[in-house]
Amino acid sequence: MPENATATDSELMAETGLRLRSLRRRRGLTIGEAAKRADLARMTVSRAERGHNPTLLTVVRLLRVYGSLNVLETFLLEPEVSPMALISESRTRGWLK
Repeated sequence: MPENATATDSELMAETGLRLRSLRRRRGLTIGEAAKRADLARMTVSRAERGHNPTLLTVVRLLRVYGSLNVLETFLLEPEVSPMALISESRTRGWLK
């Protein structure tokens, strides 16, 4: 996926579609089979693979079918709290004097 900040939304969506298609093909599934397993319409899967702005739910369902939900781990990680924020909260709550 284009990593630079200059990639357009269209470029990112097109790349997402290509990756979804690649995952489906690696699983040896047709669009119809993937759609049925993900409880989606065939057209929804087809449009997602063409980068036509799939919903997050569509992407999650397809990734689940393809055994690839782990690709969302970075996105779904709990944000790290800085040490300074912890100290500030501790003082606010009276844990530190």
